[in-house]
Amino acid sequence: MNYLLALAAALLFAISVPAGKLLLAHLRPLELSALCYLGSGFGLLAWRFVSGARGLDAEARLDRRDIPCTAGFVLAGGVLAPLLLFTGLSLTASSSASMLLNFELVFTSLIAVAVFKEHGGRRLWASAGLITAGAIALGWEGGSFGLGWGPLLVLASSFMWGLDNNLTARVSIKNPVTLAAIKGLAGGFINAALALYTYRSLPALNWAGAALLLGFLSYGISLVFFILAMRGLGASRAGAFFGSYPFMGAALSVIFLGEALTPRLLWASALMLGAFLLLVFEKHGHFHLHEVVEHDHSHSHDDGHHGHKHQDPAAGAHSHPHLHEPLGHDHPHLPDAHHRHGHG
Repeated sequence: MNYLLALAAALLFAISVPAGKLLLAHLRPLELSALCYLGSGFGLLAWRFVSGARGLDAEARLDRRDIPCTAGFVLAGGVLAPLLLFTGLSLTASSSASMLLNFELVFTSLIAVAVFKEHGGRRLWASAGLITAGAIALGWEGGSFGLGWGPLLVLASSFMWGLDNNLTARVSIKNPVTLAAIKGLAGGFINAALALYTYRSLPALNWAGAALLLGFLSYGISLVFFILAMRGLGASRAGAFFGSYPFMGAALSVIFLGEALTPRLLWASALMLGAFLLLVFEKHGHFHLHEVVEHDHSHSHDDGHHGHKHQDPAAGAHSHPHLHEPLGHDHPHLPDAHHRHGHG
C-alpha cells in the first residue's frame, strides 16, 4: 500500500511539469509558484470542511517539537524549490527538466543517510549512481557536456525538495492534511508577496484558476499521499518510488506538448528506470533493538510495535502519546518512523 501511495503521489505531481510549462506562457514563475501552493492549502482546507475530516480523527496533532522541521520544509519545499523549478522551466524543455528532477532521489537519499542516519546500502548507492549517469546522458550533446542556467536551476530545486522530503519525514507521523495545508498556505502567501513586490500586478483570473486547481492536485493531494508513504518507507525509499514522476512527466510532455523523443531522453530514461527498479525489489531484515521512545501518532495494536495497554480497549487506528519499551526482534523492515536505527 505504501508503494502505491508513493506512485499515486508521483503521478499527480508529474502532471505539474507539462501543465506548468503551458501555464508559464500566461503566468510568471513567482505567480505560478504562489498559485499552486495556495491552491494546495485552500483546497485541502476546503476538503476538510466539506468532508468533516472523516478518516482523520485518528491522526495526531502537531506540537512544539514539530515546529523546526515544519518551518524548514515550508521554506525549502514550499518557497525555494517551486520558484527554482518554474524559473528553470522557463529556460529549458519540459521533458529535460522532468528527467533532471530525478536528482531529487539522489539528494533525498544523501541527506537521509548522511544527516538523518537512515540505512543506505549498496542498492541505494547503485541507484544514485545510475541516476547521475542518466543526467549526464541527458546533458551530453555534440560531443560535450553542458548545463545552462535552466537545468542548473532545476537541479537546485531538486536539492531543495530532497531537503524538504527529509524534514517532512521527521514529522510524517502527524496529520498529513494539516502538514500539507500548512506548507501550501505558508509557501503560497510568501510567494504571493514576492510576486506582488516583483511584478506589481495581478495575474489573469482564468489562468489563476487553472493554477489553483493544478496546485490542489499536484501539490496538495500529492503531498498527502507522499507523507503517508513516508511513514512506512522512510524518506529515502519513499523518495525512490516518488522518483518515478520525472518519467511520467517526460512522457506527458512528449504526448501532450509534442516535445521530441530524443535518443538522449531514451538513454537517460533507461538508466533512471534501472535505478528505480533496484529499490523496488529491495529486501532488508535483521535482528535489531528498539530504544525507549515516547511520541504521538496514529497507530493500531496489530503491527508488532504497539502492545501498550489502555484503560478503555482501543479498536482500530487511534492516536495518543505513548511510550515504547525497549524491544529486540527480527523481521523485514524499512527505515520508517520505528526503524531509524544504525547498522554495523
